[in-house]
Amino acid sequence: MASTKDESTKIIQEQPDDISFDEILRELAFSRMVDSNHTTLRHYPGASARAA
Repeated sequence: MASTKDESTKIIQEQPDDISFDEILRELAFSRMVDSNHTTLRHYPGASARAA
């Protein structure tokens, strides 16, 4: 599994060159939210996607 720094770097590098700092932060926050929800669903298989 890639480190947090590696994952963050990958997300940033995938963005267009003219992206703003705030947009980068939103992308990183969105990625973290998705990862967190996947972790919840993986640990609690009976949980609904809405609950995650």
